[in-house]
Amino acid sequence: MRFLPTGEQSDFARTLHGLLGASQVPAAVRAWGAGDHGPGRALWSRLAGTGLFALAADEAYGDLGGLGPLPVELALGFVELGRAGVPGPVVETAAAAVLLSELARLGEDGQEGEDGLAKRFLPGLVAGEAMATLTLPGGSPYAVDADAAAYCFTVSAAGELRLAGGAGAGAGAGEPLRSTDPARRLSRPAADGELLATGPRVLAAAGTALGWARLLTAAQCLGVGEALLASTVQYVKQRTQFGTPIGGFQAVKHRLADTLLALEFARPLVWAAALGLAPWEVAAAKLAAGEAAYAAAMTALQLHGAVGYTEELDLSLWLRKARPLRDAWGSPAACRTAVLRARER
Repeated sequence: MRFLPTGEQSDFARTLHGLLGASQVPAAVRAWGAGDHGPGRALWSRLAGTGLFALAADEAYGDLGGLGPLPVELALGFVELGRAGVPGPVVETAAAAVLLSELARLGEDGQEGEDGLAKRFLPGLVAGEAMATLTLPGGSPYAVDADAAAYCFTVSAAGELRLAGGAGAGAGAGEPLRSTDPARRLSRPAADGELLATGPRVLAAAGTALGWARLLTAAQCLGVGEALLASTVQYVKQRTQFGTPIGGFQAVKHRLADTLLALEFARPLVWAAALGLAPWEVAAAKLAAGEAAYAAAMTALQLHGAVGYTEELDLSLWLRKARPLRDAWGSPAACRTAVLRARER
């Protein structure tokens, strides 16, 4: 099994890396946390121009912009999103595209008629004109960034797919809740809303979308951990104590080495999950990447010292993402349970 990206996949990742590096993402993150979505939406549009969100939509909807599903390419892209700290419901929008595509493939398209839901929602999601957030059975009951999303989808345990509120600023979501990450707003969507589809196929499609959300969050965690490690390595080379850079101290080297090992062990799990999409593989990848990102955050905070606590330092933008992403779309306990249950079969 090949775990290295192809040349074309690497080129795509480099394209995203260059775009994000020139996009002043930290300023967009701070604006997003303050309630100003303008810079984030502009960045979102540029990302969509690379075809990023189209990778989650089935190529059967090529006339609507679909290019996928291509989980490996999308995972590579989401590593870059995590490394740059991109704000907004990126995972949720991609998972919503998967949900709609899978629902149409399974032949359950509710009141809209055949392919109706895909034709109604996918063009805007793929083109970057609309953001989506969603809640699924097995995930958190809270929707992410519903105040910025055009669509807030909910799937109940009974198999009802609803649009909570209408298009425009998550009208069906409640008041945003405080989060560890100011640029990650949480709200509980309304239980009612337009019924889009219902039945066992909705639950089947939701299960597929949940796996994708978990995979892409794992990829984001990997990128966040890499960014934290890179910032910390750069800092310990510059920070001196007793007349020498603290990066030369053995204890610091060991801490950084442990962080690097955790990230490198998580990486092949993420690629294996993207290749196979088996639920237990996805859970293992999410567990490893989430824990590695959180460990990288703790290492960064300890080695930066008091300056690591300041909001003015860009490091804080990634520090605040590590814990929420570790728990999003599958806490460590939930992922361990999924792996153990698969082994018992």
